[in-house]
Formats: sequence, C-alpha cells, structure tokens
Amino acid sequence: MAAEVKFDKIDDNNYSLNVCGFVCPHPQLYTKKSLEKIEEGDILNVCFDNPSSKETILQMVEAAGNDILEEKTEGGKIYLKIEKG
Repeated sequence: MAAEVKFDKIDDNNYSLNVCGFVCPHPQLYTKKSLEKIEEGDILNVCFDNPSSKETILQMVEAAGNDILEEKTEGGKIYLKIEKG
C-alpha cells in the first residue's frame, strides 16, 4: 500500500499532519504547505518516520518564524508540535 498524506483539523486551533512512509524532501514540503494553510497561533502536530527529515523540518520551521513546542520520538516515529508564528 502506498503512503498517504493525512492532513486533518482536530479542533478550532489544532491540526495534524501524518507523512509517515515518505522520504526527503516530501515531509518538509508537506509540513510547509500545511503551515501555509493554517492561521497564526494555530498548532500543527506533525508525525513522520524519516529521521533524515527531522533537522531540515526543524530548520525550515524556525526560519519561517514558527515555534517548536514539543519534539519526541516514539516507536520509530517522530512527532513535532509546531505553533505557527
């Protein structure tokens, strides 16, 4: 089964993006596009499983003026909680 991008609205200010199964540069591109869709102050919860994407995503998020609120790795998956700045 092919990997599928899942972008969902959880509630008023929270969104989730699941890009597990994708390799560089796709997780970064989908994260960037998702951040462009949400409003300032909203939260984007990103889940991905390509460790080499982590540093690039962190750099992109911070360069764009967004904040990393939480970062954790669990069961081979990386979770980032990003607040759009």
